[in-house]
Amino acid sequence: MSRERSPRVPMLASALAAILLALVPLPPELAGLRPYWLALVVAYWVLEAPERAGLGFAFLAGLAADLAHGALLGEQALRLVILAFILDRFRSRLRFFPIWQQALVIGALLVNDRIVAAVTHALTGVPQWPAGYWLSPLTGALLWGPLFLVLDTLRHRRRRD
Repeated sequence: MSRERSPRVPMLASALAAILLALVPLPPELAGLRPYWLALVVAYWVLEAPERAGLGFAFLAGLAADLAHGALLGEQALRLVILAFILDRFRSRLRFFPIWQQALVIGALLVNDRIVAAVTHALTGVPQWPAGYWLSPLTGALLWGPLFLVLDTLRHRRRRD
């Protein structure tokens, strides 16, 4: 008997892990350095498996994160859909960049995400930008390489099994 495995399991598991990582409490002085884990995971899957992860995956992951965080419903969904759209648009070029160049692009997209979040908060009357608000994209860019390699290893290992 053959066991058929869903190719979506690593994608969903990594998105769930990213949501859980975002819920881990950090000391106030390190809170600004927390990377946007879910954006990094969505970026990986949009680049590497666009047939399974696209705007719909980004939207649903964002809604799940909004529910988990108790945040404004749709805020993270909007931010992730914008990120996924831009990545999908330039996917054919970005996939062939070296990891360090991809990290620069991801960092720029995370800055764009911070701008969208700031505008969303300002429009809803909740402008809250701690001192380290703009450091998170830097942390995300620095973690892109290791995260990419871990997720790529998991995806290829799953394919071989």
